[in-house]
Amino acid sequence: MAIALRTLDDGAWISVDDSREVAVSDVWTLSSGRFCECAPAHVLLEGFYDVGADGSTVVAGAVGRCLDCGDSGSIDRLPVGRIVDGAFSPYGPSGVQSTLERPVRDARGRGWQIRPAGERGGEN
Repeated sequence: MAIALRTLDDGAWISVDDSREVAVSDVWTLSSGRFCECAPAHVLLEGFYDVGADGSTVVAGAVGRCLDCGDSGSIDRLPVGRIVDGAFSPYGPSGVQSTLERPVRDARGRGWQIRPAGERGGEN
């Protein structure tokens, strides 16, 4: 079964099957190293620039600002929910978000990003 994922309203919402499901302007708690050096980082999301699926997990590209240290930047693969039995189940911003992938700082020294598949090493 196909699920339609897209951003709406200039990146203010993530739409799942034409229903607004995840909004910016929430404070998301990100695990150590996911966005800045704060442990954990409390990031106010300011906009989504991409959305997609990684298996059953819905991931979004987002920009925001850490309320603890003031760093601003982007994160390419923020888990915002998952697909369970063909339906979207959102993750709440109050839960600590992380992935199994190791974060790296981008070449410009801004934000934390996840290395693309094939660049993490140890993959076949």
